[in-house]
Amino acid sequence: MNGMTPFRFDELERAYLIAEIGINHNGDVEIARRLMDMACLAEWDCVKFQKRDPDRCVPNDQRDLLRDTPWGRMTYLEYRRRLEFNKTQYHSLWKHAGERIAATASVWDENSVDFMLSLPTCFLKIPSAHLTNDDLIRYVCRHGAPILLSTGMSTLEEVDHAVELLQSASDNFAIMHCHSSYPAAEAELNLRVVPVFIERYGCVVGYSGHEFGLSTTVAAVALGARIIERHVTLKRTMWGTDQMASVEPHGMLKLAAHIRALESSLGDGHKRLYDSELPARRRLRGAVEACHA
Repeated sequence: MNGMTPFRFDELERAYLIAEIGINHNGDVEIARRLMDMACLAEWDCVKFQKRDPDRCVPNDQRDLLRDTPWGRMTYLEYRRRLEFNKTQYHSLWKHAGERIAATASVWDENSVDFMLSLPTCFLKIPSAHLTNDDLIRYVCRHGAPILLSTGMSTLEEVDHAVELLQSASDNFAIMHCHSSYPAAEAELNLRVVPVFIERYGCVVGYSGHEFGLSTTVAAVALGARIIERHVTLKRTMWGTDQMASVEPHGMLKLAAHIRALESSLGDGHKRLYDSELPARRRLRGAVEACHA
């Protein structure tokens, strides 16, 4: 676990904002750098990529399927290889992040786990696609890495099993409520799952949103989400499967501002009389008393 940096989900003092760059960089390091800079400017806490070994992750029956891409017509395996950054590129991106922002990735296979653990990484994410991959979850746990687990496209029984596995092998994990369509329909976001998960599992719960708007993501924080993840892009019209469900730079700024404003406004739940109310109290209560004199 050479590169892990100290990080605990249960010590988060405010909503932790993850800018999911994912594969929206389209294999271009400069695009990735620009998105990292935008996340820093918007004062998000972390940028996240996706790390795969295409030769292990692409199913045999999909490898030779042809796909039209900005780089020409190629097989799906070639396309997946085209999106992957190499070791030198990842090291340059982590250097670009520096002390400004944390950086991590979703890991799709054991080779990718080993690779990401060689970098200064705060935690590793298990994507929704691998929630039922017990071997991968155990592999990350054995390395002692903090784990963020996404729960999209899963049944409650599947989530129960995955969380039970995490509870038995890790003391530093969190789970993300998620809907795995891109974009997700607002009527299917089911944000009330957030407090249900908090009560059911007794761990830190976050929200990974794939919807168009921002207000629903802010609402997740009001319901108790302590981690927020949204895909980010320079422009939704860029080529790629995740672009349309992503947040553009101005949206990143707005979402961070709205979440911080919400956190400030929630208070502690104790009813009190504020000093700023006293002038109005004296004026208006006095008027009421005069009416009854």
